[in-house]
Amino acid sequence: MKKHYDTLTIGHISLDYNIDYLDNQIIEVGGAVIYSSAAAYAGGYKVGVVTKVAPQDTDRLNTFVIDKEDVYYIPSKESTSIRNKYHTADKERRTCTCIGQGDPFTAEDIPDVDCDVYHFAGLIYGDFTGELMKELSKRGKIAVDVQALLRHADRSDGRMYFEDWADKKDILPYVDYLKTDTAEAEILTGQTDRFVAAKMLRDWGAKEVVITNSAEVLVYDGKDTFTCPIRARNLSGRSGRGDTTFAAYITERQRESMEKALVWATATVSTKMEAPGPYRGNRADIIKYIGEIYPEYIKFYK
Repeated sequence: MKKHYDTLTIGHISLDYNIDYLDNQIIEVGGAVIYSSAAAYAGGYKVGVVTKVAPQDTDRLNTFVIDKEDVYYIPSKESTSIRNKYHTADKERRTCTCIGQGDPFTAEDIPDVDCDVYHFAGLIYGDFTGELMKELSKRGKIAVDVQALLRHADRSDGRMYFEDWADKKDILPYVDYLKTDTAEAEILTGQTDRFVAAKMLRDWGAKEVVITNSAEVLVYDGKDTFTCPIRARNLSGRSGRGDTTFAAYITERQRESMEKALVWATATVSTKMEAPGPYRGNRADIIKYIGEIYPEYIKFYK
């Protein structure tokens, strides 16, 4: 009998060198796959991970919050590593440099499991292809964070830059859940208005669109639009906020309405942002947080 996962998260672990606007440096193991899998697991869901790292860096696997038996590790010639230099106290502006990039994911890397949602949580262009998304769409729903489809690394000096996703109109019809932030949505659509951008992305084929910014999260499915504010009381755990939001949304969405899944995701990321590292709470902790910080929505959980 095949293993069943609510979500299988695909992406590289990254050793991140995070330097704040005062030039204080923190070195930490991160990456979308770390933050995403932790957030989904906290909601009480069965989560699997497919990741690649060089054999000498397998200690990074210890950062995962999920059960070790659900981490499918594949050796890579190189490990991903990124330097993030933040220019402002709120960490809204940063310069990124690629120090190393792991091998791309292929169809042969995906375990033979039963999975509801395949979550593409990459970091850099080339981590995976649109063809892999098409292939896995035959096996389950597809969730894509566009970061790894827009963020490129210059091979000469590691400088990272953003450019439009060339194959977007070909691949978006295979995507059930698409996540961007406001800046990424503008790159994809040319629109600064998030509502207009969400509509365009939906018109191009994405079934549900999630757009984040520092103040709130927006979701749109072609019919309804909902927004929910972020209410983190501090930003000490800002790293991984978009990953946390999206993973919490797509897992909760398998059981609940768009609005309820949005509240769940926004509350999850708000509490996660109050402490560094991946979220390590559980479902009861998140419901308690909703009662305290989002009291107008606690009706959903009684």
